[in-house]
Amino acid sequence: MSETPEVRPPVVTPARVVIGLCLVAPFVAMLWVGSYAKTDPAFIGIPFFYWYQMLWVLISTALTMLAYQLWQRDQRTRKGTDGGAAK
Repeated sequence: MSETPEVRPPVVTPARVVIGLCLVAPFVAMLWVGSYAKTDPAFIGIPFFYWYQMLWVLISTALTMLAYQLWQRDQRTRKGTDGGAAK
């Protein structure tokens, strides 16, 4: 009757928190319209309102790629600690 309890890795890890922040940041930046609803400073003649949004397209791409890489690493680590058990 001395069975040892099964040890599972924690569900919330620092890597998963960073993944969540990477995916939420573009939404927050774009939904907070008051922060970029202006024309100055212009960049090569393009009002701030437009180039700020286009910059976030590139930032969102980079953050999504980072989140994906972190997720892949997290899954590899979990498979190593689970002993190969599929989840």
